[in-house]
Amino acid sequence: MTRGATIRLDLPSSFEILDLVQLVSDDIGRRVRLDDEALHSVRVAVRESVVNAIKHGNGSNSRKRVHVEFTELDEEDGPGVAIRVRDEGAGFDPSTLPDCLAPENLLKCSGRGIFLIRSFMDELVLQRAPEGGMEVRMVKRVQHQRA
Repeated sequence: MTRGATIRLDLPSSFEILDLVQLVSDDIGRRVRLDDEALHSVRVAVRESVVNAIKHGNGSNSRKRVHVEFTELDEEDGPGVAIRVRDEGAGFDPSTLPDCLAPENLLKCSGRGIFLIRSFMDELVLQRAPEGGMEVRMVKRVQHQRA
């Protein structure tokens, strides 16, 4: 795997950071030539993962940080972007997430973020970070048009 530029953001747990993260996400997505649909997918996935890091991971504690990393990819499978979002919270076991499509969960106001991320991205890994906290690692690849 050949990696291009990496952009790292170290931000306070505040919903005010969402616009900045969105600008960086859109910029790097355009640089790797994601189409409009893929840019939208990345936009939703990044927003959901950062909101989860702020709200659930860090408990909206502004003294805790959200770490976001964007890396341009140039791989055999095609160029794209890898994104890592890490909080400083206690973490959780991803296997315990409720199924948001189960009948008892359909009308709940929350619980769909990971489902959306999984739906929109080509790869998704949820794990405890070596530095502490929980991390979301996701990849979106450029889809080549067939002639």
